Amino acid sequence: MGIPKRFNKVNLIVGLIYREEVYLKKALSELEALFGKVDFESESFQFDVTDYYNREMGEGLKRKFFSFENLIDPEELPSIKIKTNEIEDILKREAKSSGRVVNIDPGILTATSLIMATTKNYSHRIPLKDGIYAHLEFLIGRNSIKYLDWTYLDMRKKEYADFFLKVRKIYLEKLRKLKEEIL
Repeated sequence: MGIPKRFNKVNLIVGLIYREEVYLKKALSELEALFGKVDFESESFQFDVTDYYNREMGEGLKRKFFSFENLIDPEELPSIKIKTNEIEDILKREAKSSGRVVNIDPGILTATSLIMATTKNYSHRIPLKDGIYAHLEFLIGRNSIKYLDWTYLDMRKKEYADFFLKVRKIYLEKLRKLKEEIL
């Protein structure tokens, strides 16, 4: 019989899809108020691999990723997704828009994987809590990423991989410091 152990702390990652910079900034301000400082961010990428969000959010969408300084417990992911959905709704109402003005995708980066939270069920997704599912986006190692059959096409971009590999290094350093503090 195995003995349950506490999970390692994980790195909170948030991806934002947006059209107008003003709503990116407002969303980021709300996220930092809830989850603490950002310690690393990507450049803004054109979100042009799919037109899935165009009808709701318009054309010319961009995507940007943020890594947060404070490590979290992985069990927090469902409640974080619910909070990010609330931020989306607040900004939609503030903009008096019929659709979202920002799409916020929270996830967790571990030493070996990127797991995103979603409200959409699918065969490979794991139910967590309160209608939130875990979506294993890809596996990550020292210098490479292993994409899975269901990894979204935009998540396969080299620029995204470069960002996540850098965040993994930052995360491992944070874990090392945390373990030193405990000892």
